[in-house]
Amino acid sequence: MTDFDAIDALLAGARQEVPLPPVDVRRALREGLNLSRAQVAQALGVSPSTVGGWETGRDPSGEVREKYAYFLEGAQAKLADPAEEEKAAEEDVEPATDEVETGETDEVEALAVPQPCVLCGAPAHHQVAGFPQHLDPADCGTTTPAAPAPEPEPEKDPAQATKPVRVVPVGRRMQAAASQEPDLIASAVAGALAKHGGDLEAATAALVKKAIPDAMALLDETRKGGRYDVVAHPWIPDILRKQTARGADRIWEARPKWARTELPPGLHEVTALDINGAYLSALKTHLPIGQLEHSTGFDHDRRRAGVHLITPPAWDHEAELPNPIGNRDEPGPLWVTEPTLRLLLRLSGPKYGLCDPPEIHESFTSGATEGLLEKFRVALKEARDRAIAEGDDVTLEYVKAMYSKFVSTMGESNYNRELYRPDWMHLIRSQAFANLWMKAFKAHEEGLTVVRAMGTDELHVIGDWRRVFPEGRGVSEVKVKDTYTVGGEPDPAAAGEDD
Repeated sequence: MTDFDAIDALLAGARQEVPLPPVDVRRALREGLNLSRAQVAQALGVSPSTVGGWETGRDPSGEVREKYAYFLEGAQAKLADPAEEEKAAEEDVEPATDEVETGETDEVEALAVPQPCVLCGAPAHHQVAGFPQHLDPADCGTTTPAAPAPEPEPEKDPAQATKPVRVVPVGRRMQAAASQEPDLIASAVAGALAKHGGDLEAATAALVKKAIPDAMALLDETRKGGRYDVVAHPWIPDILRKQTARGADRIWEARPKWARTELPPGLHEVTALDINGAYLSALKTHLPIGQLEHSTGFDHDRRRAGVHLITPPAWDHEAELPNPIGNRDEPGPLWVTEPTLRLLLRLSGPKYGLCDPPEIHESFTSGATEGLLEKFRVALKEARDRAIAEGDDVTLEYVKAMYSKFVSTMGESNYNRELYRPDWMHLIRSQAFANLWMKAFKAHEEGLTVVRAMGTDELHVIGDWRRVFPEGRGVSEVKVKDTYTVGGEPDPAAAGEDD
C-alpha cells in the first residue's frame, strides 16, 4: 500500500461530527416543545445537568452527540410544521420569553444611579433581591440570550400584568420550588443496593463512581426556588488558568503545614484531632454569583467575593500559631482567595490585633452570597447525619464522595464539564483552611498547646481538648485520629552538673 492509499483509507474511515445548532437555539427548541431538561435527559440516557451544560456552551461527543442532534433536528421540524403553527394560532398562544416571575421575596427596584450588574459587570438600572442586574438578557454581557420560541401559557389575570419579573441569564438557572423535594441520595442508595443484590461493597463502589453527576443533579434540585442563578461557565481571568497542562494556576490557597518548633519542657501526650466534614462545612462561604470583574485599590467590599493580589502582613506568632497564609517561602505580593483575605482582615482588626492589615493591590470579584450552596450543603449534611445515626456506611461513603469530588472537579477537570468555576474551587478549599486556623486559635485561646496543623482536618494539641471541642462524628464535632508522646523527663545528672 502506497502512502496515498493509506491516506485514502484514513479519509474513508474518518467520520465528521454531526453539526449542532448554537446553544441558544438548542434551549429554544426544547422549550418550544414544552419539554423539560429531565425529559430530554431521560430519552438520551444522561442527567438533566448534562443537558443544561449542552445549552450553555458544552458539546456532547460520540454516540450521544448523534442522538442529541437527532432530537434537535426533530424538534426543529416539529416546530416548523404548518399544522402545529395553525393549532397554536387557534389557541392564541403567546410567545415564550426568558422572563421568570419571582414572587414576593425577589423585588425588582429601579436604581437612581446605575451600578455594575452582578452577572456581567456592565451598568444596570435595576436591582433584583438587592443585587444590581439587567432585566433584559440582550443588555447582559454574560451570554447570548436564548431566541424566543412559542410556548403555551395559561391565560393571565389582568391584575397580575404589572407583577415584577426577573430575566434569568443562561447558566444553571433557578427553578420553581417543588411542593415536595425528592430524596435523591436515599433513592440512589436504595437503587444501588437493589441492583447489586444487597452487596454493600459493590453498591458503595458503584455510588462513588457516579458521585460527580449525582452531586450535580442534587445541586440542580436544591437550586429550585433559589434567588440566584449560577453562571456555570463564565469568563475566567488568566490568573485562574493553569500555566501548563499539568501545572497549577496562580492562586494561593493558604494550605497550612505547620509544626511547633519548640515544646514546653517535660513529657506530653499529644492528641491528633480529626475535623469532621471539612469541605462540607466550607461550602458555606461567600461565593461570586456572576463572572469576575477587575478592580484596583485597597478597599474591600464585603458584598463581593473573589481573588485578590495582596502583600500579606508580617506574622510574629509562628512559635505558637501557624501563619494564616500558610507556609510560603517567597516574599512579596501573591494572589489569595476571599476567605484568606477576610481572615487576615479579621485578625488585623481591634478584636484580635495579631497583625497589620494586608495591602490589596488589585482584585477580581463579583457580587456574592454566603447562601448560594446552602441548601446543597444542608441536604448532604442531613444525609450524613442520618447515615451516622443508622450505621449506614454505604450512604456515608457516597455522601463524602459527592461533596469532596464536587469541590475538586469544578475547576479545569475532565470529570465535571457541567460546572467550570475554578474560583469557587479555590474559595471553598481556602475556607476549609481558614476554618482549621480558627480552630487552632480557639485551642490556643483556651489554654491548649497547639503542636501541629495540617491540611483541612488535622489539628494536634496538648491538654484537655474535650473542654474546648465536642467529641463525635458530626460536622461541628471532632474525633481522635491518634495519640502519641513527645518530649522527655529531665536528666537529673545533667541538672546536677549545671549546679
